[in-house]
Order: sequence, then structure tokens, then C-alpha cells
Amino acid sequence: MIHQLTHIDPKAKIAANVSIDAFTSIHEDVEIGEGSWIGSNVTIYPGARIGKNVRIFPGAVISAIPQDLKFGGEMTTAEIGDNSTIRECVTINRGTSDKLKTVIGKNCLIMAYVHVAHDCFIGDHCILANSVQMAGHVTVGDFAIIGGSSAIHQFATIGAHVMISGGSLVRKDVPPFTKSGREPLSYAGINSVGLRRRNYSDEQINNIQEAYRYLYLKGLNTNAALEEIATQLPNSPEVNEILDFVKNSERGIMKG
Repeated sequence: MIHQLTHIDPKAKIAANVSIDAFTSIHEDVEIGEGSWIGSNVTIYPGARIGKNVRIFPGAVISAIPQDLKFGGEMTTAEIGDNSTIRECVTINRGTSDKLKTVIGKNCLIMAYVHVAHDCFIGDHCILANSVQMAGHVTVGDFAIIGGSSAIHQFATIGAHVMISGGSLVRKDVPPFTKSGREPLSYAGINSVGLRRRNYSDEQINNIQEAYRYLYLKGLNTNAALEEIATQLPNSPEVNEILDFVKNSERGIMKG
């Protein structure tokens, strides 16, 4: 299942039932889990940690050193979770001394020509559409969907269950459960369709929607909106997640 024209360093750890096509190069200090498939012309550099049943399509480059002038050659990793798919010509850089690793979660789809820079953390079940360009230190929550050709500013945080329109410039943090679009990137409602697909109840969705009415639609400043949400809405995990996200945002949240 490993083509004879593939180069694999003897120090690489390749599990059983891994299939590797021709002209792929796998360097030392690489680990690949059971059942994974690596297409042709893929380059996997030291520090790659690839889970089980991962599919990596031709032309991808995994765990190359960061495009960061401060990088000093420290031992870092690029991790890809089980059952994720990495499409053609994706580039995923390994971490720096900041977080020591770059992480793609489980069951993710990273479409063609996406770039994931150093120290990014992408949650489980995420979709990054074609040509998303992600700078360093970006955090993306579970079930987020980022539209094609979007550019994500360094240190930005994107919440769970978010949907971002294609071609967006993400300069600010994007709170959980929301849809966003336009330029500059702005609130466009909550991702109710995605939430229903993931078995959120009508009550949960209504609480989320009401929280964002205070935050974006009632003309309140952020601090006043947070106080109203905390006092007027029933306590719930979803509302608490919104409150925590906004309070902890370092770049500030997107516009209303």
C-alpha cells in the first residue's frame, strides 16, 4: 500500500493500513495513524502528527516551518485529528514557541489551497472552504464554517457554530452561533439552520437570538448589553458561552 517511488525516512512512524501514493516525501519525526491515505506529491515535514483515517490529497505540504521571522528552529508540531480531510495544495505550518503546535481537529474538511499558519487551533467538525488564508495564532471553535477566499487576521478568534460568508476579511473576533458577512465584517443573524441540524432546541436558539438582540440590535454599548444579557435572560450554557466569549475578546468583536 506504499508506492515504491515514495520516500519515507526510516525514523517516521507509519501505522498499519496506511496507503501512500507515488512521489510523496515523508521526513523524520512524522507519525501517521491507521487507515490514513496520503496522495501523490505530498510533502510531510518533521513534527507532523496525523491521526487515523485522515485523507491528504496531492500537493499538500504539512508541518513546514512557520513563516515567522522569530522562529528559532524549536521542536514543534502540526497535528491533524482523526477522520479529517486535507484537500489539494493545502499548507499547514507547525507551531512556534508561543503554543508549540498547530492543531486541526477531528472530522474537519480543509478544502483546496487553504493556508493554516503557525499556532492556529481549529476545532472539530470545521469546514474551511477553498483558499481560506489564515494567519498565525488564530483560534476556531467547533462546527465553524468559513467561506472560500476569506482572510483571517492573526490572533483572531472565531466562535463555535459560526458561519462566515465567502470572501470575508476577518479583522475582529466573531462570536459563537452567528452568521457574518459584508465589508467590514458584520453580524448577519444567528446560524439557526446549523444549530437545528445539530439538535439545538427552539428554546436554546431563542435564547441565543435574544442575547444577540441585546448585543447588536438594541443600540447598547457592549458593556451595557452584557449586563442586560446577564440579568434579563435565563442562565444557560449557550448564553454563558456568548458572555464569556465577548468578555474575553482581545481584538474586540465584529460590528453589528
